[in-house]
Amino acid sequence: MHKKRGRRKGEKGRTAMSCSSSDLAPLLGGGMNGSAAADYICNQLSDAGHAIDTTYLLFSTYLVFAMQLGFAMLCAGSVRAKNTMNIMLTNVLDAAAGGLFYYLFGFAFAFGKPSNGFIGTRFFALKGVPDPSFDYSNFLFQWSFAIAVAGITSGSIAERTQFAAYLIYSSFLTGFVYPIVSHWFWSADGWAAAGRNAGESLLFDSGVIDFAGSGVVHLVGGVGGLWGALIEGPRVGRFDHAGRSVALRGHSATLVVLGTFLLWFGWYGFNPGSFAVILKAYGPSGSSQGQWSAVGRTAVTTTLAGCTAALTTLFGKRLQTGHWKVADVCNGLLGGFAAITAGCSVVEPWAAIICGFVSAWVLIGLNHLAAALQFDDPLEAAQLHGGCGAWGIIFTALFATERYVNEVYPGRAVRPYGLLMGGGGRLLAAHLVEILVIAGWVSATMGPLFYAMHKLGLLRISADEEMAGMDLTRHGGFAYVYHDEEPKPATALSLKYSTTRVEPLLQKPVDVEFS
Repeated sequence: MHKKRGRRKGEKGRTAMSCSSSDLAPLLGGGMNGSAAADYICNQLSDAGHAIDTTYLLFSTYLVFAMQLGFAMLCAGSVRAKNTMNIMLTNVLDAAAGGLFYYLFGFAFAFGKPSNGFIGTRFFALKGVPDPSFDYSNFLFQWSFAIAVAGITSGSIAERTQFAAYLIYSSFLTGFVYPIVSHWFWSADGWAAAGRNAGESLLFDSGVIDFAGSGVVHLVGGVGGLWGALIEGPRVGRFDHAGRSVALRGHSATLVVLGTFLLWFGWYGFNPGSFAVILKAYGPSGSSQGQWSAVGRTAVTTTLAGCTAALTTLFGKRLQTGHWKVADVCNGLLGGFAAITAGCSVVEPWAAIICGFVSAWVLIGLNHLAAALQFDDPLEAAQLHGGCGAWGIIFTALFATERYVNEVYPGRAVRPYGLLMGGGGRLLAAHLVEILVIAGWVSATMGPLFYAMHKLGLLRISADEEMAGMDLTRHGGFAYVYHDEEPKPATALSLKYSTTRVEPLLQKPVDVEFS
């Protein structure tokens, strides 16, 4: 019994357990009974293999979907209390609207086959699924990635965007923009995919190794958020008349930390789960080396990159500001995760530490640049996901090892690997192309969409509504209720207490913190 190799993101790709009845029958005594027994055993093993891999993929899907709760908590804690209900609702609708549009169009554009190198042409509304390449579990896994992209973009335009605009851009992003990119780099028919169909040429004889989506997911979401935030402009009060940055801090560090840990937890489905299958050996029958080992290594590299980025950000910001800031550390951690996502399966653990260290400084540097250019992104999503995602693509092209590349992307006699690992510059060239085409595609699609909504008055709320808070003006009330609906009439004593306490506070000058 042996297992064939071969894995493509989003496809079953499993080498389905292959059992030869002709080899097994003699061991069972030969004859017709032996052949029948061998056929039966091989069929049972094949069914069990499919069941194990499907269970693994579904479990990974559930972890990735749990990241939506992480996004919701992180976003809620990072905005002011008066906008909590709004940002929570947008996160819910990212999943809901994304689910419908990815079902109708997105999955077909991404993985519908047979197709051309640019766009998929089959599986609209899941017609034709399941087939030998895809089952329902594959659709669900890919949907969980699509809605993550929408969640990234929503953070960049938080606290000032009309609710209708969220629905429009989220549907367009998950139903068309993101699926095209995932087709290019993850589909077996994609023009730049490292796992392209056998016999078809690879980009620079290499293809793009973006294993779990530093570019396909994070750079797409980051560039989309960049255009949204640029076209909307900064929040009221974010920069003073002299152009100095004024800190508009989120209202709950508790929710930020909770969201960060939920995202960390979900990343173990995001990165290791991108193998799609686990029951696959890398050597002869009985070998201890297989996809299960690669899954564990991928979880380790993911962990080390995030931990290193968190610690680097902690001390880096301490040197700059003199404070230990939990929100900055959480963002640094997530930046490390976004960066390692491309190369998590093909690099050594020590290289992941380098990835996390550099990603922290990329995020810190881009945040300083954003403040200097008066660019306002409440969640730092464009800098974190876009900037660190781009670094992760370059990092993979520098540090991917020959052995792991050939294990994860088998079937090619000579495949380029990391430049600094002796593999030449072809992989780096392919990855630079990836960064350019993603930035160009998202800019050419999401930029005009945000601009059109801006011109039609559908994008930004009024300044008065923004000052009052979107929860009150758009959603009928605040997320936090501090008193009953019908408070008791104030007594003379309470009025005296309140005026003597409040009036001096109103007369005092208010300190404004600059960052």
